[in-house]
Amino acid sequence: MAYRLDGERRQQLTIDSLAMRSIKTNALLVENDQLRKLLGLGTRLEWGFVPAEALHNTSPSEDLVTTLTLTAGTTAGVQKYSPVVSGEGLVGMVQTADPTMSIALLYTHPDFRASAMSSDGNAFGIVYPHSGGAGDNYLLELKGVPTRTVLKPGTMIYTSGLGRTYPRGIAIGSVVQELKTSEVWTRTYLLRPVVLPSRINAVVVLTAQRVTQGTGNVWGAGAAVNADSATRRIAAAGDSVAKQAALLQAQARQAALDSMKRATIDSVRRSLGAPVTPVDSAARAAQRAAQGGAQPAPTPGVQVPVRRDSIRPDSTRPPRP
Repeated sequence: MAYRLDGERRQQLTIDSLAMRSIKTNALLVENDQLRKLLGLGTRLEWGFVPAEALHNTSPSEDLVTTLTLTAGTTAGVQKYSPVVSGEGLVGMVQTADPTMSIALLYTHPDFRASAMSSDGNAFGIVYPHSGGAGDNYLLELKGVPTRTVLKPGTMIYTSGLGRTYPRGIAIGSVVQELKTSEVWTRTYLLRPVVLPSRINAVVVLTAQRVTQGTGNVWGAGAAVNADSATRRIAAAGDSVAKQAALLQAQARQAALDSMKRATIDSVRRSLGAPVTPVDSAARAAQRAAQGGAQPAPTPGVQVPVRRDSIRPDSTRPPRP
């Protein structure tokens, strides 16, 4: 009987040991994935950032993570209000900074705010934490979007750079759906963040100089905005060409009408036996020349000015000895 109990105990210990190894393996895989993304982010940024390990201030059993302790402080270049990001996108900002440690306020914190824009740069608003109840603690809200702007589900939202805290182009999340509110002139959209704070083990803190200089197309925002700008420039160029073509067409139509009018007047004068005035003939010839035709022929009785630069030099000077 004792042998049987010992065998069951050893079997249970083996199962528990395998379960612990599986948990540790999964944790290591997640951490390695984060580190690889962070390494890729550092390669794209090249300069102006401070890497730091993120220590959770709350126990994993709690529903919401609102702050993180970072293993980097003012000695490394971290300052208050410095943006905190990961390979996926925005995490939050530094709330307090000591020489060796700092506290980061996450986007789940009630005091979090960020000026944001859509991927095409047509919609702007302010991102707030979402207070939708259990299960929605890590969602966000994009408020203040003009009523005329409609965002489709899946549209990416980035920081706009207007608040001077976050540089332009950091990924925040994607549109889930529009929320019904009492606002008449603005819309509110529910966002799904690209970063889950409860799984963050390492982050990057952007320095003040990097915030001033911007991050470029690190998170993919610049491509969409630049493509939209290029499209607008092409459309504007097309409109300009169309307007110019329409103007030339109108000028040609007016010239044709004037020519027909002059021809009709000359025909009536000839039928009445009246001579065609030299002025009309010269004007008609000048118009044909302006439209790209041949040079106007000289009209009897009308002196045509001769350009000075059209006279050959050897025709005005005696030959040299």
